[in-house]
Amino acid sequence: MPTLASDGEDRGAPEPHRARAMAESFGADPARYDRTRPRYPARFLARIAGDGGVVLDVGTGTGIVARQLVAAGCRVLGLDVDARMAAYAREGGLDVEVAPFEEWDPAGRRFDTVVAGQTWHWIDPVAGAAKAAGVLRPGGRFAAFWNVSRPAPDVAEALGAAFRDALPGAPLSPWSRTALDGYSAIVDRTADGIRAAGAFGEPEEWRHGWECTYTRDEWLDQLPTGGGMALLTPAQRTALLDATGRGGRGP
Repeated sequence: MPTLASDGEDRGAPEPHRARAMAESFGADPARYDRTRPRYPARFLARIAGDGGVVLDVGTGTGIVARQLVAAGCRVLGLDVDARMAAYAREGGLDVEVAPFEEWDPAGRRFDTVVAGQTWHWIDPVAGAAKAAGVLRPGGRFAAFWNVSRPAPDVAEALGAAFRDALPGAPLSPWSRTALDGYSAIVDRTADGIRAAGAFGEPEEWRHGWECTYTRDEWLDQLPTGGGMALLTPAQRTALLDATGRGGRGP
C-alpha cells in the first residue's frame, strides 16, 4: 500500500467515506482542482506502473494520476463518483465512468493494477478492498497513495495562525499537527480494510520524499480545493483566504 509524502485536506471525520457532502464537493471547480493540485513523482508512478498494463484509477477526478500513468505506458480506465470531474477528465482524452466504486459494475472486466491517488479515504475501506480484489487479474496490484504536505515550521505556524484568525470558533486547525500524523489514521484504516477483505497479502507502506513549491498566489488558488472548504460558508471561505494571504498577521 504505497503512501506519499498533503494538501491541507480535512482529516476530521472518523470515517471519511461517510462524509459524502465533502467527498462529492471537489467537482465544483474542476479546472481549479486540476490546475492547482500537485502531481506525483515519476519514479513513484513508474514503480506502480511496472511494464504498463491495464489500470483502473478509482476516484480519478480530473485525471491527474491517469494522465501520468498513460504517459508511463499504461492503458487507464478512470472511475469517479462526480460527473463534473469525469466530464473534465474526458475532455482531456481519458476514458471515465461515473459511479461509486463500491457499487460500480465492471461488466466482467479485469485489470492489472487498481490505483487510488488522494481518494481512497472516501471509499469504504473493507468493501473497497474486496471490490479491488474482485476486478484484479491474478497477481495484480492494488495501490492507494496520498500526497502529504510537510511545510517548513514557520510556514505551518503562519498557516495555523491564519486559520485561527479567520475561524476563531472552529475546531483545531489542520496545521496544529503534522500532516503525517494526520494521515496516519487514514493509512491505518486502509491497511486494516485490506486485511479484513482477506484477499491480499500483508499491505506494504512506501514513502517517497519530494518537493513541490507554491508561490503565495498559487497556494491561495489551491486552498479552495480542500475538502474542508465544503463545510464553510462563503464568508468563512473568504475570511480564510484573506487571512492566509496576509500570513496570519491580522487585518
